[in-house]
Amino acid sequence: MLIIKNGLVTDPVTGTEEILDIAIEGNKISRIARKIEPDGKIEPDGEIEHAEEIESAGEIESAGEIESAGEIESAGEIESVGEIESAGETEPGGETGPDRKIGTSGKVGTESSECTVIDASGCRVVPGLIDTHVHFRDPGFPEKECIETGAAAAKKGGFTTVICMANTRPAVDSVEVLERNLEKGRKTGIHVLQAVTVTKEMKGRELVDLETLARAGAAGFTDDGLPIMNESLLYEAMQRACALGLPLSLHEEDPAFLASQGVNRGRVSEAMGLGGASSLAEEVLVSRDCAMALHTGTELVIQHISSGNSVKIIRAFKAMGAHIHAEATPHHFTLTEDAVLKYGTYARMNPPLRTAEDREEIIKGLADGTIDLIATDHAPHTSEEKARPFAQAPSGITGLETSLGLAVTNLVRTGRLTMLQLLEKMYLNPARLYHLPAEGLREGAPADIVIFNENETFTVDHFASRAVNSPFAGWTLHAPVLYTICGGKIVYER
Repeated sequence: MLIIKNGLVTDPVTGTEEILDIAIEGNKISRIARKIEPDGKIEPDGEIEHAEEIESAGEIESAGEIESAGEIESAGEIESVGEIESAGETEPGGETGPDRKIGTSGKVGTESSECTVIDASGCRVVPGLIDTHVHFRDPGFPEKECIETGAAAAKKGGFTTVICMANTRPAVDSVEVLERNLEKGRKTGIHVLQAVTVTKEMKGRELVDLETLARAGAAGFTDDGLPIMNESLLYEAMQRACALGLPLSLHEEDPAFLASQGVNRGRVSEAMGLGGASSLAEEVLVSRDCAMALHTGTELVIQHISSGNSVKIIRAFKAMGAHIHAEATPHHFTLTEDAVLKYGTYARMNPPLRTAEDREEIIKGLADGTIDLIATDHAPHTSEEKARPFAQAPSGITGLETSLGLAVTNLVRTGRLTMLQLLEKMYLNPARLYHLPAEGLREGAPADIVIFNENETFTVDHFASRAVNSPFAGWTLHAPVLYTICGGKIVYER
């Protein structure tokens, strides 16, 4: 048995925010109560019988232990999101944690073959996070990442489920490659799921056998990394994906409006002597594909939104009844195009970082639900590749190990999202979209759990990923992950 004691259990499924104990037996949550002893016994009045007994989402017992979403301690006070590139941007420094009550090992009480106890006092206990958009570069690019090292980064970041993209070498467009990756994923200790391509070899000319790949375990369909420019082909793919009940995810950049990738077309690209990538490249395809989604009923995912206008377009089509989902990455709600001047290739990405106005619209979209997913687009590259001149370097950054910290620092601690809203976008909505168990933290639910301290800070360093291409290296962020538990087993401990 594993018992988590005294944690602020925060569950977007039930709206729970209450200090409770959780007992885990096997791979399931066996008991949730106000007081569970190491022998599994519950003290009188400790049982939680009904969800109605739990306080509302906005109330927290022992209110002095956890700050409200809008409150910031003076030591960690940050400027508003619109005023600086990132609330978390500070010089490298030490970790702080006066509110942290977990010991170095995090284990107290009894540790034996029968019971392990984790004291989570002062910490959040939440469902395991789900990232719907990661690149583990497997097969084909072992120098960048592999399924094992990608999973290690996910564990450190608090993710118990990830959806891998299909732009590998060879691309994941066959049952053979799909089954290979799923088998490797099963050995990692977390849930590594695999999307497959929409078109064969990602060439945009011929559809894969969507039905056969779905039966073999494909989580969804995507040619991420490249747009699908053939409208009739894409329309057929949407119809077939809809019939299968699986999401179809799209990378929206029309090449006609890309003079050079990786940097927004505007004053920064002009200063660098580059043509840049216009936001129109994204907006044109978002408009086209939202219209097709409206007509086909497809569960369509617009990946890594970068344009404020795209947010408005998606909002309009959702109001018309289209089943559209939208991703925001931590780098797009944290940084602006100015980061390219400071971090160079480590801030080069597709689609690019854009203006402060675009970033503000993305945050508004997260707050009102237009954007319902936070996904990392974890994209590892070697240091040698990123050392190339900007125009020749690959796009993308690592993201699994900084996602939660950036979200808590820049969205929750600034009052733009509540913790429950954040968990909707990092757990509940992804689970529902991909037909995964969305039971939250309740008795009988899968024991996929993350423990973190939102009032503690950490310095971004020592990546578990094989790659280190992150502009956030050296930043000080809130909410280090202390434990990741998947299937009832501790798979990461800080």
